[in-house]
Amino acid sequence: MAEPDAWIAMPSEAELRGMIPPGTAANLYDFGFLPAMTRLILAHPRIGRAFAALFAQIMFAPGQLERREREMVAAVAAAAQDCLY
Repeated sequence: MAEPDAWIAMPSEAELRGMIPPGTAANLYDFGFLPAMTRLILAHPRIGRAFAALFAQIMFAPGQLERREREMVAAVAAAAQDCLY
């Protein structure tokens, strides 16, 4: 018997918008569409919430780097890993 392909049910954009509380970090990345990474993170309630909290700390908590510098580090790290998100 063949193993089934791995899959996860992805929430619709309407479902996602209902999951994102106003004023959260996810709203800062809403450019009229929700990025695929947002959909993926919110598709898993337990891990998604923890990852979102970690992301908010990394990107928005006080620290030595300005936000634009943090975004640059994230972009370079993603590119180095051939990440499409």
